[in-house]
Amino acid sequence: MNNWNWEIKNKEYFDRTIQRCREQKIILPTFAQLKHPDTIPDEIKSKLKDVDMQALNPLNLFRINWANDNSTGEIGNINYLEIPKEITGVKARIIGLVGKFFPTGAHKVGATYGCLAPYLITGRFDPAYHKAVWPSTGNYCRGGAFNSALLGVHAVAILPEEMSKERFDWLREIGAEVHATVGCESNVKEIYDKCHELEAESDEYLIFNQFDQFGNAVWHYKITGYTIEKLFNNLREKNQRTAGFVSATGSAGTIAAGDYLRKVYPHIKVLASEALQCPTLLMNGFGGHRIEGIGDKHIPWIHNVKNTDAVCAIDDEEPLRILRLFNEPDGAAFLSQLGVSDEVISKLPYLGISSISNLISSIKMAKYFEMNENDVIFTVFTDSEEMYQSRLGEMNESLGAYNSTQAAIDYNSVLKRQSIDYFKELTYYDKKTIHNLKYFTWIEQQGKDVEELNAQWYDENYWDERFSVVPLWDELITEFNKQVGVEI
Repeated sequence: MNNWNWEIKNKEYFDRTIQRCREQKIILPTFAQLKHPDTIPDEIKSKLKDVDMQALNPLNLFRINWANDNSTGEIGNINYLEIPKEITGVKARIIGLVGKFFPTGAHKVGATYGCLAPYLITGRFDPAYHKAVWPSTGNYCRGGAFNSALLGVHAVAILPEEMSKERFDWLREIGAEVHATVGCESNVKEIYDKCHELEAESDEYLIFNQFDQFGNAVWHYKITGYTIEKLFNNLREKNQRTAGFVSATGSAGTIAAGDYLRKVYPHIKVLASEALQCPTLLMNGFGGHRIEGIGDKHIPWIHNVKNTDAVCAIDDEEPLRILRLFNEPDGAAFLSQLGVSDEVISKLPYLGISSISNLISSIKMAKYFEMNENDVIFTVFTDSEEMYQSRLGEMNESLGAYNSTQAAIDYNSVLKRQSIDYFKELTYYDKKTIHNLKYFTWIEQQGKDVEELNAQWYDENYWDERFSVVPLWDELITEFNKQVGVEI
Protein backbone atom coordinates (compact mmCIF):
# COMPACT_ATOMS: atom_id res chain seq x y z
CA MET A 1 0.00 0.00 0.00
CA ASN A 2 2.90 2.36 0.58
CA ASN A 3 3.81 1.77 -3.08
CA TRP A 4 0.36 2.90 -4.23
CA ASN A 5 0.64 6.19 -6.10
CA TRP A 6 -1.90 8.40 -4.36
CA GLU A 7 -2.28 10.67 -7.37
CA ILE A 8 -5.59 10.26 -9.19
CA LYS A 9 -5.20 7.16 -11.33
CA ASN A 10 -7.99 7.84 -13.82
CA LYS A 11 -9.41 11.36 -14.05
CA GLU A 12 -12.54 10.19 -15.89
CA TYR A 13 -13.29 7.62 -13.18
CA PHE A 14 -12.69 10.26 -10.52
CA ASP A 15 -15.01 12.81 -12.19
CA ARG A 16 -17.77 10.24 -12.60
CA THR A 17 -17.40 9.26 -8.94
CA ILE A 18 -17.72 12.92 -7.95
CA GLN A 19 -20.85 13.19 -10.08
CA ARG A 20 -22.37 9.99 -8.68
CA CYS A 21 -21.79 11.12 -5.10
CA ARG A 22 -23.31 14.49 -5.96
CA GLU A 23 -26.40 12.79 -7.41
CA GLN A 24 -26.72 10.41 -4.46
CA LYS A 25 -25.99 13.22 -1.95
CA ILE A 26 -23.10 11.28 -0.48
CA ILE A 27 -20.63 12.76 1.96
CA LEU A 28 -17.79 10.40 2.83
CA PRO A 29 -16.90 10.29 6.53
CA THR A 30 -13.23 10.56 7.38
CA PHE A 31 -11.57 7.76 9.30
CA ALA A 32 -11.00 10.26 12.10
CA GLN A 33 -14.75 10.85 12.36
CA LEU A 34 -15.44 7.11 12.54
CA LYS A 35 -12.71 6.77 15.16
CA HIS A 36 -14.08 9.75 17.13
CA PRO A 37 -17.80 9.74 16.26
CA ASP A 38 -18.41 12.63 18.67
CA THR A 39 -16.60 14.82 16.08
CA ILE A 40 -19.16 14.08 13.35
CA PRO A 41 -20.73 17.45 12.42
CA ASP A 42 -23.73 18.35 14.56
CA GLU A 43 -25.87 18.86 11.45
CA ILE A 44 -25.31 15.23 10.46
CA LYS A 45 -25.79 13.89 13.99
CA SER A 46 -29.11 15.71 14.31
CA LYS A 47 -30.37 14.26 11.02
CA LEU A 48 -29.34 10.73 11.96
CA LYS A 49 -32.03 10.67 14.64
CA ASP A 50 -34.65 10.49 11.89
CA VAL A 51 -32.85 7.87 9.75
CA ASP A 52 -33.41 4.16 10.34
CA MET A 53 -30.08 2.46 11.03
CA GLN A 54 -30.62 -0.06 8.24
CA ALA A 55 -31.96 2.40 5.69
CA LEU A 56 -30.19 2.89 2.36
CA ASN A 57 -29.53 6.50 3.30
CA PRO A 58 -26.02 7.90 2.69
CA LEU A 59 -26.04 9.46 6.15
CA ASN A 60 -25.70 5.93 7.47
CA LEU A 61 -22.08 5.97 6.30
CA PHE A 62 -21.48 8.01 9.44
CA ARG A 63 -22.88 5.12 11.48
CA ILE A 64 -19.96 2.90 10.49
CA ASN A 65 -18.63 3.24 14.03
CA TRP A 66 -18.90 1.48 17.40
CA ALA A 67 -21.05 4.10 19.17
CA ASN A 68 -24.53 4.05 17.66
CA ASP A 69 -27.41 4.40 20.12
CA ASN A 70 -30.09 2.15 18.69
CA SER A 71 -32.80 3.47 21.01
CA THR A 72 -32.41 7.15 20.09
CA GLY A 73 -30.70 7.02 16.71
CA GLU A 74 -28.01 9.31 18.03
CA ILE A 75 -24.27 8.85 18.39
CA GLY A 76 -23.92 7.56 21.92
CA ASN A 77 -21.57 5.48 24.02
CA ILE A 78 -19.48 2.55 22.81
CA ASN A 79 -21.56 -0.57 22.27
CA TYR A 80 -20.11 -3.38 24.36
CA LEU A 81 -21.16 -6.27 26.56
CA GLU A 82 -19.24 -7.66 29.51
CA ILE A 83 -19.91 -11.35 30.04
CA PRO A 84 -20.15 -11.96 33.79
CA LYS A 85 -18.18 -14.53 35.76
CA GLU A 86 -21.37 -16.55 36.34
CA ILE A 87 -21.17 -17.41 32.63
CA THR A 88 -17.43 -17.42 31.93
CA GLY A 89 -16.30 -19.15 35.11
CA VAL A 90 -13.00 -17.22 35.09
CA LYS A 91 -11.64 -14.40 37.22
CA ALA A 92 -10.56 -12.20 34.32
CA ARG A 93 -13.04 -9.73 32.87
CA ILE A 94 -14.18 -10.59 29.33
CA ILE A 95 -15.61 -7.69 27.33
CA GLY A 96 -16.76 -7.70 23.73
CA LEU A 97 -17.45 -4.82 21.36
CA VAL A 98 -20.96 -5.33 19.94
CA GLY A 99 -21.33 -5.29 16.15
CA LYS A 100 -25.13 -5.56 16.08
CA PHE A 101 -25.57 -1.79 15.97
CA PHE A 102 -23.80 -1.12 12.70
CA PRO A 103 -25.74 -0.73 9.46
CA THR A 104 -26.38 -4.32 8.24
CA GLY A 105 -26.13 -5.51 11.86
CA ALA A 106 -22.48 -6.53 11.58
CA HIS A 107 -19.14 -4.78 11.96
CA LYS A 108 -17.91 -5.97 8.55
CA VAL A 109 -19.49 -2.91 6.94
CA GLY A 110 -16.51 -1.05 8.41
CA ALA A 111 -14.03 -3.27 6.58
CA THR A 112 -15.84 -2.70 3.28
CA TYR A 113 -15.69 1.06 3.78
CA GLY A 114 -11.98 0.78 4.51
CA CYS A 115 -11.52 -1.03 1.19
CA LEU A 116 -13.88 1.05 -0.97
CA ALA A 117 -13.17 4.62 0.13
CA PRO A 118 -9.51 4.72 -1.04
CA TYR A 119 -10.63 3.58 -4.50
CA LEU A 120 -13.29 6.26 -4.73
CA ILE A 121 -11.05 9.17 -3.76
CA THR A 122 -8.19 8.20 -6.11
CA GLY A 123 -10.06 7.42 -9.33
CA ARG A 124 -9.63 3.67 -9.17
CA PHE A 125 -13.33 2.82 -9.35
CA ASP A 126 -15.93 3.98 -11.86
CA PRO A 127 -19.45 3.72 -10.41
CA ALA A 128 -20.90 4.14 -13.89
CA TYR A 129 -19.00 1.15 -15.25
CA HIS A 130 -17.57 -1.15 -12.61
CA LYS A 131 -19.37 -3.88 -10.75
CA ALA A 132 -18.12 -4.09 -7.18
CA VAL A 133 -17.31 -7.70 -6.28
CA TRP A 134 -17.30 -8.66 -2.60
CA PRO A 135 -15.83 -12.16 -1.99
CA SER A 136 -16.86 -13.25 1.46
CA THR A 137 -17.90 -15.93 3.90
CA GLY A 138 -20.93 -13.90 4.95
CA ASN A 139 -21.01 -10.44 6.47
CA TYR A 140 -18.34 -8.75 4.35
CA CYS A 141 -20.36 -9.13 1.17
CA ARG A 142 -23.41 -7.78 3.02
CA GLY A 143 -21.46 -4.68 4.05
CA GLY A 144 -20.13 -4.29 0.52
CA ALA A 145 -23.60 -4.64 -1.00
CA PHE A 146 -24.91 -2.01 1.42
CA ASN A 147 -22.22 0.53 0.52
CA SER A 148 -22.60 -0.28 -3.16
CA ALA A 149 -26.35 0.35 -2.98
CA LEU A 150 -25.70 3.80 -1.50
CA LEU A 151 -23.59 4.62 -4.57
CA GLY A 152 -26.09 3.09 -6.96
CA VAL A 153 -23.41 0.57 -7.93
CA HIS A 154 -24.03 -2.98 -9.13
CA ALA A 155 -22.87 -5.23 -6.26
CA VAL A 156 -21.71 -8.81 -6.72
CA ALA A 157 -21.69 -11.03 -3.63
CA ILE A 158 -19.70 -14.25 -3.67
CA LEU A 159 -20.13 -16.56 -0.69
CA PRO A 160 -20.28 -20.31 0.07
CA GLU A 161 -23.57 -22.06 -0.56
CA GLU A 162 -23.75 -23.45 2.98
CA MET A 163 -23.99 -20.03 4.65
CA SER A 164 -27.19 -19.21 6.54
CA LYS A 165 -30.42 -18.59 4.65
CA GLU A 166 -30.74 -15.13 6.23
CA ARG A 167 -27.60 -13.92 4.48
CA PHE A 168 -28.76 -14.98 1.04
CA ASP A 169 -32.24 -13.53 1.58
CA TRP A 170 -30.81 -10.18 2.70
CA LEU A 171 -28.43 -9.94 -0.26
CA ARG A 172 -31.14 -10.64 -2.80
CA GLU A 173 -33.51 -8.16 -1.16
CA ILE A 174 -30.92 -5.39 -1.47
CA GLY A 175 -30.48 -6.17 -5.15
CA ALA A 176 -27.06 -7.79 -5.19
CA GLU A 177 -25.98 -10.29 -7.83
CA VAL A 178 -25.31 -13.42 -5.78
CA HIS A 179 -22.95 -16.28 -6.58
CA ALA A 180 -23.05 -19.27 -4.20
CA THR A 181 -19.80 -21.23 -4.42
CA VAL A 182 -19.26 -24.84 -3.40
CA GLY A 183 -18.82 -25.68 0.27
CA CYS A 184 -18.85 -23.93 3.63
CA GLU A 185 -17.00 -21.03 5.24
CA SER A 186 -13.64 -22.78 4.95
CA ASN A 187 -13.91 -23.07 1.15
CA VAL A 188 -12.18 -19.78 0.40
CA LYS A 189 -10.21 -20.89 -2.66
CA GLU A 190 -13.49 -21.57 -4.43
CA ILE A 191 -14.43 -17.93 -3.79
CA TYR A 192 -11.13 -16.77 -5.29
CA ASP A 193 -11.68 -19.03 -8.30
CA LYS A 194 -15.05 -17.38 -8.94
CA CYS A 195 -13.40 -13.96 -8.73
CA HIS A 196 -10.88 -14.97 -11.38
CA GLU A 197 -13.67 -16.34 -13.54
CA LEU A 198 -15.53 -13.02 -13.41
CA GLU A 199 -12.35 -11.00 -14.06
CA ALA A 200 -11.66 -13.13 -17.15
CA GLU A 201 -15.21 -12.56 -18.32
CA SER A 202 -15.08 -8.75 -18.20
CA ASP A 203 -13.02 -5.87 -16.82
CA GLU A 204 -16.27 -4.48 -15.44
CA TYR A 205 -15.75 -6.67 -12.37
CA LEU A 206 -13.53 -4.98 -9.79
CA ILE A 207 -12.62 -7.28 -6.90
CA PHE A 208 -12.51 -5.97 -3.34
CA ASN A 209 -10.86 -8.98 -1.73
CA GLN A 210 -11.00 -8.57 2.04
CA PHE A 211 -8.23 -11.15 2.48
CA ASP A 212 -5.61 -9.01 0.72
CA GLN A 213 -7.03 -5.47 0.86
CA PHE A 214 -5.15 -3.54 3.53
CA GLY A 215 -8.07 -1.14 3.91
CA ASN A 216 -9.78 -3.94 5.85
CA ALA A 217 -6.97 -4.19 8.41
CA VAL A 218 -6.42 -0.42 8.50
CA TRP A 219 -10.04 0.26 9.44
CA HIS A 220 -9.79 -2.10 12.41
CA TYR A 221 -6.33 -0.91 13.43
CA LYS A 222 -7.40 2.72 13.59
CA ILE A 223 -11.01 2.40 14.70
CA THR A 224 -11.58 -0.92 16.48
CA GLY A 225 -8.18 -0.78 18.21
CA TYR A 226 -8.66 2.79 19.42
CA THR A 227 -12.24 2.05 20.52
CA ILE A 228 -11.00 -0.76 22.76
CA GLU A 229 -8.37 1.55 24.27
CA LYS A 230 -11.02 4.18 24.99
CA LEU A 231 -13.42 1.60 26.42
CA PHE A 232 -10.76 0.22 28.74
CA ASN A 233 -10.00 3.70 30.05
CA ASN A 234 -13.72 4.17 30.73
CA LEU A 235 -14.14 0.82 32.51
CA ARG A 236 -10.82 0.09 34.17
CA GLU A 237 -10.70 -0.47 37.88
CA LYS A 238 -7.70 -0.12 40.17
CA ASN A 239 -4.65 -2.19 39.09
CA GLN A 240 -6.44 -3.63 36.06
CA ARG A 241 -4.61 -4.05 32.76
CA THR A 242 -5.54 -4.83 29.17
CA ALA A 243 -4.18 -8.36 29.16
CA GLY A 244 -5.61 -9.95 26.04
CA PHE A 245 -7.25 -9.43 22.67
CA VAL A 246 -9.09 -12.31 21.00
CA SER A 247 -10.25 -12.50 17.39
CA ALA A 248 -11.15 -15.19 14.93
CA THR A 249 -8.68 -15.02 12.07
CA GLY A 250 -11.21 -14.88 9.24
CA SER A 251 -9.96 -12.26 6.81
CA ALA A 252 -7.45 -10.99 9.42
CA GLY A 253 -9.08 -7.56 9.45
CA THR A 254 -10.39 -7.54 13.00
CA ILE A 255 -7.24 -9.07 14.46
CA ALA A 256 -5.33 -6.00 13.18
CA ALA A 257 -6.82 -4.17 16.17
CA GLY A 258 -4.30 -6.23 18.13
CA ASP A 259 -1.48 -4.46 16.26
CA TYR A 260 -2.80 -1.14 17.54
CA LEU A 261 -3.28 -2.43 21.07
CA ARG A 262 0.31 -3.75 21.10
CA LYS A 263 1.51 -0.17 20.62
CA VAL A 264 -0.45 0.99 23.65
CA TYR A 265 -0.11 -2.13 25.83
CA PRO A 266 3.19 -3.83 24.85
CA HIS A 267 2.59 -6.88 27.07
CA ILE A 268 -0.84 -7.74 25.69
CA LYS A 269 -1.47 -11.28 24.46
CA VAL A 270 -3.12 -11.50 21.03
CA LEU A 271 -4.99 -14.75 20.39
CA ALA A 272 -6.10 -15.94 16.95
CA SER A 273 -9.06 -18.30 17.03
CA GLU A 274 -10.28 -20.76 14.42
CA ALA A 275 -12.45 -23.86 14.08
CA LEU A 276 -11.11 -27.20 15.30
CA GLN A 277 -12.57 -28.82 12.21
CA CYS A 278 -10.25 -26.66 10.08
CA PRO A 279 -7.15 -25.96 12.25
CA THR A 280 -5.07 -24.05 9.71
CA LEU A 281 -2.94 -22.01 12.10
CA LEU A 282 -2.88 -24.62 14.87
CA MET A 283 -2.01 -27.70 12.81
CA ASN A 284 -1.58 -26.52 9.20
CA GLY A 285 -4.85 -28.38 8.78
CA PHE A 286 -7.92 -28.28 6.58
CA GLY A 287 -11.55 -29.26 6.61
CA GLY A 288 -15.08 -27.87 6.81
CA HIS A 289 -16.85 -26.33 9.79
CA ARG A 290 -19.96 -24.47 10.94
CA ILE A 291 -18.60 -21.34 12.65
CA GLU A 292 -20.01 -19.04 10.00
CA GLY A 293 -17.99 -16.08 8.80
CA ILE A 294 -14.40 -17.12 9.56
CA GLY A 295 -13.13 -18.36 6.20
CA ASP A 296 -9.88 -20.30 6.47
CA LYS A 297 -7.65 -23.02 4.93
CA HIS A 298 -5.16 -20.24 4.18
CA ILE A 299 -3.41 -17.33 5.88
CA PRO A 300 -4.75 -13.93 4.74
CA TRP A 301 -2.20 -11.66 3.07
CA ILE A 302 -3.04 -8.87 5.53
CA HIS A 303 -2.41 -10.94 8.69
CA ASN A 304 0.62 -9.70 10.62
CA VAL A 305 1.45 -13.12 12.04
CA LYS A 306 4.40 -11.76 14.04
CA ASN A 307 1.89 -9.95 16.24
CA THR A 308 -0.01 -13.14 17.12
CA ASP A 309 1.01 -14.66 20.47
CA ALA A 310 -1.18 -17.75 20.50
CA VAL A 311 -3.72 -19.71 18.48
CA CYS A 312 -6.62 -21.86 19.59
CA ALA A 313 -9.23 -23.99 17.91
CA ILE A 314 -12.89 -24.27 18.92
CA ASP A 315 -15.05 -27.29 18.18
CA ASP A 316 -17.84 -25.91 15.99
CA GLU A 317 -20.41 -27.84 18.04
CA GLU A 318 -19.74 -25.64 21.07
CA PRO A 319 -20.81 -22.22 19.73
CA LEU A 320 -23.95 -23.77 18.31
CA ARG A 321 -24.86 -25.26 21.68
CA ILE A 322 -24.29 -21.95 23.42
CA LEU A 323 -26.33 -20.17 20.73
CA ARG A 324 -29.27 -22.22 21.96
CA LEU A 325 -28.43 -21.56 25.62
CA PHE A 326 -28.35 -17.80 24.98
CA ASN A 327 -31.52 -17.65 22.89
CA GLU A 328 -33.99 -20.28 24.09
CA PRO A 329 -36.36 -19.46 27.01
CA ASP A 330 -35.22 -22.48 29.06
CA GLY A 331 -31.63 -21.37 28.56
CA ALA A 332 -32.45 -17.89 29.87
CA ALA A 333 -34.24 -19.40 32.88
CA PHE A 334 -31.22 -21.58 33.67
CA LEU A 335 -28.82 -18.63 33.48
CA SER A 336 -31.11 -16.62 35.73
CA GLN A 337 -30.84 -19.37 38.36
CA LEU A 338 -27.06 -18.99 38.20
CA GLY A 339 -27.42 -15.34 39.19
CA VAL A 340 -27.00 -13.77 35.74
CA SER A 341 -28.90 -10.48 35.67
CA ASP A 342 -31.97 -10.02 33.51
CA GLU A 343 -30.20 -7.15 31.73
CA VAL A 344 -27.30 -9.36 30.64
CA ILE A 345 -29.61 -12.24 29.67
CA SER A 346 -31.60 -9.87 27.45
CA LYS A 347 -28.39 -8.89 25.64
CA LEU A 348 -26.91 -12.35 25.08
CA PRO A 349 -28.68 -12.57 21.68
CA TYR A 350 -26.21 -9.83 20.64
CA LEU A 351 -23.81 -12.74 20.08
CA GLY A 352 -23.94 -14.72 16.84
CA ILE A 353 -22.07 -17.96 16.21
CA SER A 354 -18.58 -16.55 15.61
CA SER A 355 -19.10 -14.11 18.50
CA ILE A 356 -19.73 -17.03 20.82
CA SER A 357 -16.62 -18.73 19.45
CA ASN A 358 -14.67 -15.58 20.37
CA LEU A 359 -16.15 -15.75 23.87
CA ILE A 360 -15.13 -19.40 24.30
CA SER A 361 -11.65 -18.55 22.99
CA SER A 362 -11.42 -15.76 25.58
CA ILE A 363 -12.23 -18.24 28.34
CA LYS A 364 -9.48 -20.51 27.06
CA MET A 365 -7.03 -17.61 27.08
CA ALA A 366 -7.90 -16.69 30.66
CA LYS A 367 -7.39 -20.27 31.79
CA TYR A 368 -4.21 -20.90 29.82
CA PHE A 369 -2.43 -17.79 31.07
CA GLU A 370 -4.01 -18.13 34.55
CA MET A 371 -5.36 -14.60 34.41
CA ASN A 372 -6.88 -12.99 37.50
CA GLU A 373 -9.13 -10.11 38.55
CA ASN A 374 -6.61 -7.56 37.32
CA ASP A 375 -6.70 -8.88 33.75
CA VAL A 376 -9.16 -7.63 31.13
CA ILE A 377 -9.65 -9.54 27.88
CA PHE A 378 -11.26 -7.78 24.94
CA THR A 379 -12.88 -9.45 21.96
CA VAL A 380 -15.41 -8.62 19.26
CA PHE A 381 -19.01 -9.80 19.01
CA THR A 382 -19.16 -9.41 15.26
CA ASP A 383 -22.85 -10.00 14.58
CA SER A 384 -25.96 -11.20 16.42
CA GLU A 385 -28.45 -14.05 16.46
CA GLU A 386 -30.51 -12.25 13.78
CA MET A 387 -28.41 -13.97 11.11
CA TYR A 388 -28.92 -17.42 12.65
CA GLN A 389 -32.61 -17.86 13.39
CA SER A 390 -32.74 -20.55 10.73
CA ARG A 391 -29.89 -22.39 12.50
CA LEU A 392 -31.85 -22.34 15.76
CA GLY A 393 -34.85 -23.75 13.91
CA GLU A 394 -32.74 -26.48 12.32
CA MET A 395 -31.34 -27.52 15.70
CA ASN A 396 -34.78 -27.63 17.30
CA GLU A 397 -35.96 -29.81 14.45
CA SER A 398 -33.02 -32.20 14.52
CA LEU A 399 -32.28 -32.27 18.26
CA GLY A 400 -35.69 -31.64 19.76
CA ALA A 401 -37.02 -28.72 21.77
CA TYR A 402 -34.57 -27.08 24.15
CA ASN A 403 -35.11 -27.69 27.86
CA SER A 404 -33.55 -26.97 31.24
CA THR A 405 -31.65 -30.27 31.31
CA GLN A 406 -29.97 -29.51 28.00
CA ALA A 407 -29.23 -25.98 29.23
CA ALA A 408 -27.40 -27.40 32.25
CA ILE A 409 -25.46 -29.84 30.06
CA ASP A 410 -24.43 -27.11 27.61
CA TYR A 411 -23.39 -24.66 30.31
CA ASN A 412 -21.35 -27.19 32.27
CA SER A 413 -19.70 -29.01 29.39
CA VAL A 414 -18.94 -26.00 27.15
CA LEU A 415 -18.49 -22.99 29.44
CA LYS A 416 -17.79 -24.10 33.00
CA ARG A 417 -15.48 -26.97 32.04
CA GLN A 418 -13.81 -25.29 29.08
CA SER A 419 -10.20 -26.45 29.01
CA ILE A 420 -6.90 -25.33 27.49
CA ASP A 421 -6.85 -28.11 24.92
CA TYR A 422 -6.18 -27.11 21.30
CA PHE A 423 -4.39 -23.98 22.54
CA LYS A 424 -0.85 -23.15 21.49
CA GLU A 425 1.43 -20.34 22.63
CA LEU A 426 3.58 -19.42 19.63
CA THR A 427 7.36 -19.28 19.52
CA TYR A 428 9.21 -17.19 16.95
CA TYR A 429 9.49 -20.18 14.63
CA ASP A 430 5.88 -21.21 15.19
CA LYS A 431 4.91 -17.77 13.89
CA LYS A 432 7.27 -18.07 10.95
CA THR A 433 5.79 -21.47 10.10
CA ILE A 434 2.33 -19.90 9.91
CA HIS A 435 3.61 -16.94 7.93
CA ASN A 436 5.27 -19.26 5.40
CA LEU A 437 1.88 -20.79 4.58
CA LYS A 438 1.05 -17.53 2.80
CA TYR A 439 3.41 -18.59 0.01
CA PHE A 440 1.19 -21.36 -1.30
CA THR A 441 -1.97 -19.23 -1.53
CA TRP A 442 -0.63 -15.82 -2.42
CA ILE A 443 2.53 -16.46 -4.46
CA GLU A 444 1.72 -19.73 -6.20
CA GLN A 445 -2.06 -19.28 -6.62
CA GLN A 446 -2.72 -15.54 -6.59
CA GLY A 447 0.46 -14.25 -8.21
CA LYS A 448 1.79 -11.90 -5.55
CA ASP A 449 5.44 -10.93 -5.17
CA VAL A 450 7.62 -13.16 -2.99
CA GLU A 451 9.77 -10.13 -2.15
CA GLU A 452 6.79 -8.50 -0.48
CA LEU A 453 6.06 -11.73 1.37
CA ASN A 454 9.59 -11.61 2.77
CA ALA A 455 9.20 -7.92 3.57
CA GLN A 456 6.16 -8.74 5.70
CA TRP A 457 8.42 -10.84 7.90
CA TYR A 458 11.79 -9.09 7.78
CA ASP A 459 11.04 -5.41 7.14
CA GLU A 460 10.39 -3.79 10.51
CA ASN A 461 8.59 -0.87 8.86
CA TYR A 462 6.30 -2.87 6.57
CA TRP A 463 3.21 -2.98 8.79
CA ASP A 464 3.62 0.48 10.33
CA GLU A 465 3.81 1.99 6.85
CA ARG A 466 0.49 0.43 5.91
CA PHE A 467 -1.26 1.50 9.08
CA SER A 468 0.11 5.06 8.86
CA VAL A 469 -1.71 5.92 5.62
CA VAL A 470 -4.94 7.13 7.27
CA PRO A 471 -4.06 10.84 7.69
CA LEU A 472 -3.43 11.02 3.95
CA TRP A 473 -6.70 9.22 3.22
CA ASP A 474 -8.54 11.72 5.40
CA GLU A 475 -6.97 14.64 3.55
CA LEU A 476 -8.10 13.12 0.26
CA ILE A 477 -11.60 12.43 1.61
CA THR A 478 -11.93 16.03 2.80
CA GLU A 479 -10.87 17.38 -0.59
CA PHE A 480 -13.14 14.87 -2.35
CA ASN A 481 -16.14 16.04 -0.31
CA LYS A 482 -15.38 19.65 -1.20
CA GLN A 483 -15.49 18.78 -4.89
CA VAL A 484 -18.74 16.85 -4.47
CA GLY A 485 -20.19 19.94 -2.79
CA VAL A 486 -23.17 18.32 -1.05
CA GLU A 487 -24.60 20.52 1.67
CA ILE A 488 -25.40 18.91 5.00
